[in-house]
Amino acid sequence: MDLQITPEQAGERLDSVLAGPLGSRSRAQRLIDAGQVLVDGVAVPKRHRVRAGQQVTIDEHDGRPGPAPDDVPADFRIAYEDAHLLIVDKPAGVVVHPARGHATGTLVQALAGRAAGGEAPERPGIVHRLDRDTSGLLVVARDEEVHRLLKEALQRREITREYLALVEGRPPSRSGTIDAPIGRDRRERTVMSTDTDDPRDAVTHFEIERALPETTLLRIRLETGRTHQIRAHMKAIGHPVAGDPAYGTAGRYGLQRQFLHAARLAFTHPVTGEPIDVTSPLPADLEAALLLAGGADPA
Repeated sequence: MDLQITPEQAGERLDSVLAGPLGSRSRAQRLIDAGQVLVDGVAVPKRHRVRAGQQVTIDEHDGRPGPAPDDVPADFRIAYEDAHLLIVDKPAGVVVHPARGHATGTLVQALAGRAAGGEAPERPGIVHRLDRDTSGLLVVARDEEVHRLLKEALQRREITREYLALVEGRPPSRSGTIDAPIGRDRRERTVMSTDTDDPRDAVTHFEIERALPETTLLRIRLETGRTHQIRAHMKAIGHPVAGDPAYGTAGRYGLQRQFLHAARLAFTHPVTGEPIDVTSPLPADLEAALLLAGGADPA
């Protein structure tokens, strides 16, 4: 589909302009985020303000190649599974679903035939996400109705999501809450921060799990789930996640990624009503970094 921006549309956001032709703003945003919308031949963000006369090209067909066998991650663990949903223990380095720059080798491709639900065909069943280099637990629906119920539970903040994070320094109190809206940083557009023109509510709770000589192991609970929320909030209070290449100091304690692990998921099963409470131990690379940070095995 090809469109030309009219003088009346000049100054509007790209996703708003495309909401009519594509049927909804959310669909427009998904196509833009997937790199399937070009303005004068260039991929731009959904917030891009269009100009009269610009040519917009929309490729509604997903031309991404199917995953080759070697592309599909095989080292993830299913921590829980029934006929309605599953909980995946994702290793670091695995992208959850296809996006620009990551067409193959994603978790949803590895789960092909086992996950379903949601409006976005490129991420069937995905209720919430983890960054590529964040390990740990995420819940995946197996049909449309369960996906809807889980998303509603997430919005009502009825799904407990706990993380373990090793942060630089030590917070001044044993527990606390960071209630600070975040969005794309005004100057560094690849990161999220509290210094933003597009703030969205973000609430993070933390408590000290273990105090170490120069760092602190925190147990963190998300109340909201913004992109990079924990990493941005920890930097905002002066205690960035150890090893974080974007928000802290890369390579600390031999880390090849940020020390952030989704350690616990707990919620009421949307179909059976039974309590679900799943935990995941720290992976080997984070255990090794913790030992280096503490100087001795905590056991």
